[in-house]
Amino acid sequence: MPHFHVEYSSNLDDRVDMSGLCECIRATAAEIDTFPLPGIRVRAMRADHYAIADGNPDHSFIDISIRLRGGRPDDVKQDATQRIFAAVKAYLEPALSQYSIALSLEMRDIDPDLSPKTGTIREHLSATTQET
Repeated sequence: MPHFHVEYSSNLDDRVDMSGLCECIRATAAEIDTFPLPGIRVRAMRADHYAIADGNPDHSFIDISIRLRGGRPDDVKQDATQRIFAAVKAYLEPALSQYSIALSLEMRDIDPDLSPKTGTIREHLSATTQET
């Protein structure tokens, strides 16, 4: 864990590099000690059907949801939330200054007793990545 879900309005396709945004989130998360590198997952899903505020089709949104295995102290989660949000906001600054965009982020705990996990990513990380 964590899993980062980015949901965005389809009218941002020509305005924001979503692959770049995913990489921005991944790279920032990798610098935060509370996020184990092998568990970081970032994905973006486009919303083709949406209605925002007064219905103006120029309005857009980016909503980031972070699901994180429970057990971390609130101050650690708050720091991580603020760092991710600041990085995303900086990445999006050119688009935010030019277009009508609602940006939101929420972090939620996952109950570890109700969320079994398995995987082989650790076995496939490069040796240099595992040393960091």
